[in-house]
Amino acid sequence: MPIGAYGGRREIMEHVAPLGPVYQAGTLAGNPLSVAAGLTTLRLLRQSPEIYRHLEEVGARLEAGLQHSARRHGVPVRMQRVGSMLTWFFSDKPVRNLSEARNCDTRAFGRFFRGMLDRGVYLPPSQFEAAFLSTALGEAEIERLLKAVDETLAEIASS
Repeated sequence: MPIGAYGGRREIMEHVAPLGPVYQAGTLAGNPLSVAAGLTTLRLLRQSPEIYRHLEEVGARLEAGLQHSARRHGVPVRMQRVGSMLTWFFSDKPVRNLSEARNCDTRAFGRFFRGMLDRGVYLPPSQFEAAFLSTALGEAEIERLLKAVDETLAEIASS
């Protein structure tokens, strides 16, 4: 069944807890405004698939900028990214699972988080959370973000 095709069919909702095995929860779960926003977003994405290409390009550019700054300053950091969803791990090794993520330098992530915050960039406060890119990121915001990354990694390298 396609997304948004619920149409009030009761048998589908019987799969959701407490009646069924599918657990669903969230801060805005069931909030009419968040549901309307989600449905509108899905309609817009269906009408404008180029949005995915744009988000992929922005994500790739940010990833390349981070890697460039990391090499320049000698800071072992990796961006794990799928499309517009990403996070940073301070490690010189690939991070493919929870065990590898737990072996990363969380103190360095903390310094990165605080350095970015000092520069007006609000990131998720844990390397175990993901950041999500938005179509609201324009050229000026991308440049500002890459500048903040470079300055913060320079600061980490000098400490």
